[in-house]
Amino acid sequence: MHPFTYTKARDTREALDAGRQGGRYIAGGTTLVDLMRETVERPGSLVDISALPLRKVTATKSGGLRIGALAHMAETAAHPKVRTLYPVISQALELSASAQLRNMATIGGNIMQRTRCTYFRDVTAACNKREPGSGCAALHGFNRSHAILGTSDHCVATHPSDLAVALAALEATVHLLGPDGERTVPFADFLLQPGSTPNSEQALHKAELITTVELPAHPRPLKSGYLKVRDRQSYEFALTSAAVVLHIRGGVIRAAKVAVGGVGTVPWKLPAVERQLIGERPSKALWAEAAEQAADGARPLQHNRFKVELLKRTVERQLSTVGGTK
Repeated sequence: MHPFTYTKARDTREALDAGRQGGRYIAGGTTLVDLMRETVERPGSLVDISALPLRKVTATKSGGLRIGALAHMAETAAHPKVRTLYPVISQALELSASAQLRNMATIGGNIMQRTRCTYFRDVTAACNKREPGSGCAALHGFNRSHAILGTSDHCVATHPSDLAVALAALEATVHLLGPDGERTVPFADFLLQPGSTPNSEQALHKAELITTVELPAHPRPLKSGYLKVRDRQSYEFALTSAAVVLHIRGGVIRAAKVAVGGVGTVPWKLPAVERQLIGERPSKALWAEAAEQAADGARPLQHNRFKVELLKRTVERQLSTVGGTK
């Protein structure tokens, strides 16, 4: 680990001032500390923001929820309003990590975490995300766990967050605070596809902080859930995952939101699947027909072609779990 300075911000002004000077924000540290230990990240200055008042979960006037960026994963998953209104969030959080990590890691840190690509974490390997212009060793290396959607010739790494998949499905909004004031970014625009600049991962301006993540109101009754498929049931990252949100009234699907993880360079929304569902009555045949479109546009690599079929089956299974079958 390389030498660095450490500052603990007492309020947002101190945090932003330190951020303007090039300091890196840290709260739970469950990702950044590991990357520093492995010398993947080498910040010269850390700004501890864990004391900032950004931990509350509050209801919005419209009927949604706002989750503070520094709320811990465990307390967010257990919050009564989250469990009641958006079980897909609770399930995604509880499947994300071990209990010890969930007690430390924050909501903001979870969606900001960097890829688990082995080449990114191996400082001797070529990685455009870690060192722009060096190449992508995963393209022709062992790429079983890598992305099949949203990839480019510069990067094929998956985004590791389970929570981010649920936020994508719910069409959340990220609230930011920076030197130039407050702004909001739709979650769909917050995490960036790699394109030719995979080192640019989030739509953040210099020194900006995530303050809250807002879950919009959705029509009720609302059914939702998260399914994670992995090599082992204990703490592991997804091979595929699916977040499904359905509004069913009078036996007809009135609204549908579906996003998947483990297969995309960012959490991947499935609008074609959603359109297939709206106006239809839940059935096994409908789930299977809609899920056939889940892998549209996929570009599998040598070792992850199995993800195409696995993704379809994952989506079909979760549609059936959330929507029921006849």
